[in-house]
Amino acid sequence: MGVFRGIHQVSVDAKGRMALPARLRDEFLQYDEPSVVVTIDPASRCLLLYPVQEWEQIQQKLDKLPSFQPQARRLQRLLVGHATDLDLDSAGRILLPGPLRDFAKIARKSTLLGQGKKLEIWAQEEWDAQREEYLSETNLENLELDSMMDISL
Repeated sequence: MGVFRGIHQVSVDAKGRMALPARLRDEFLQYDEPSVVVTIDPASRCLLLYPVQEWEQIQQKLDKLPSFQPQARRLQRLLVGHATDLDLDSAGRILLPGPLRDFAKIARKSTLLGQGKKLEIWAQEEWDAQREEYLSETNLENLELDSMMDISL
C-alpha cells in the first residue's frame, strides 16, 4: 500500500480544512477505502493521520491491551479517544476537528511529515522548533545507526 514520506507545507483554511497535496492523495487512493483517521500523538504536539486500514490494525492492538493497567488505559484514552474518522472531499481536503487543531496548535500553516504508514500534521512553527531541537541535540556520529538499523548511511 501507500508509503508516506517527505515534507509538505500546506495551508489550513478558517473552517479547519486542509488540502492534501496531490501526491499524498494518490497514496491514500491506493487503499481500498480512501477514508482516514486522525488522532493526537501522545508524545508530541502533533496529529497522526492514518489510512483507515492502517488505523484499524493499530486499534486492534490497542484493544488487546489490558485496560486495568494505568499506562495501557492512558494510551487507549489518548489515541482511541481522540481518533476521528474523516473523508476526503471532492477537492482532496479533510476537515480537522477544532479540538485536534487546538491540541496541535494548528492555525493557518501546517507541515505534513511522511512517516511511512502515516503522516504527522504539525503546526508549521511547532515543527520548525522541534526540528531545530532535534538538530541541535543530534550528533550523527553518536547515534550508532549502523547497529540500530543494520545499514550504513
